[in-house]
Amino acid sequence: MSLPPGSTIGIVGGGQLGRMLCLAAHRMGYRTHVYAPDPAPPASGPASLYVCADYANRDALAAFAAECDVITYEFENLPVAALEAMGDKLHPGTRSLAIAQDRAAEKRFIEEHGGTVANWRPVSEPGDLEGLGEEIGFPLVLKSRRLGYDGKGQAWVREESQLPDAWEAIGREPAVAEAAVDFTAEFSILVARRADDALAVWNAPRNIHDGGILRRSEVPAGEGVDEHVERAVEIACALAGALGHVGVMAVEFFATAEGPIVNEIAPRVHNSGHWTIEGSQTSQFEQHLRCIAGLPLGDPALVAPRVTMDNLIGSDVERWEELLAEPGAHLHVYGKKEARPGRKMGHVTRLG
Repeated sequence: MSLPPGSTIGIVGGGQLGRMLCLAAHRMGYRTHVYAPDPAPPASGPASLYVCADYANRDALAAFAAECDVITYEFENLPVAALEAMGDKLHPGTRSLAIAQDRAAEKRFIEEHGGTVANWRPVSEPGDLEGLGEEIGFPLVLKSRRLGYDGKGQAWVREESQLPDAWEAIGREPAVAEAAVDFTAEFSILVARRADDALAVWNAPRNIHDGGILRRSEVPAGEGVDEHVERAVEIACALAGALGHVGVMAVEFFATAEGPIVNEIAPRVHNSGHWTIEGSQTSQFEQHLRCIAGLPLGDPALVAPRVTMDNLIGSDVERWEELLAEPGAHLHVYGKKEARPGRKMGHVTRLG
């Protein structure tokens, strides 16, 4: 059953993704209620109602859910057990969260459903560090199983003697050890799935990172990526279906001589899809709402032959006036109070 205009969409999480979901929902005629523990996050501005409460507060979550017709989330580091208080109003469901929150579970899931990942091993205690060099080779990267993003919770290891320091650097947390990947490019597939398994997929963006943080996405992805897209789309759609995922999901890939290797899953709208706001017929934010509201899927086609999106990180946002004066530049500023190094403060999209 389709959700009519005037209904209320709940969003758990108050960051910039929640903000852009609010803006898309309001244009479609929906009210938005946002739930987060922060005093005044970016999504609180455009929200119809803002609820400030802890993510682990089951009673507050249940009360929030009672005021909403459907609920979604804008990031994955959320307590799965607490969100179950929202019942079947929550889309995507907690299965997508549970898999994406644990890198070991995620890698096993990807392998079980036809994807290829880098050679890896779980690391739960210091004894698990022994023999990693022989098993997966150097260089390798230790990644915390939980809560890592934008390069956080990771430590590179280039020889055996560095393993103990890397283990300390990630806080002696349960981790995965992952072989370095010899790749020519990074790209992502964004797939939207409705509950009836209807699917829509956007053009694949080539993603350029710096220090583990996405700097730029370029569409079309071009040579070195285009030849891998068909197989990558098959993998992304299979993963979304196996999860029973409802909404947008991003799957990040490495383009390699052996084919596309999955880096990770993000069970939500994604930074590498921000270009879709101006660059496609239907943005990832509108499409996500169409999925969770049971509406027909929109056309993901490009509106220009070339689209680029650059993140404004830290002090980059101070160029806002210059960017507003640039012909053809579409500026988005997220309304965060402090421009810290490494913090995403906005983005700018250019067409053509």
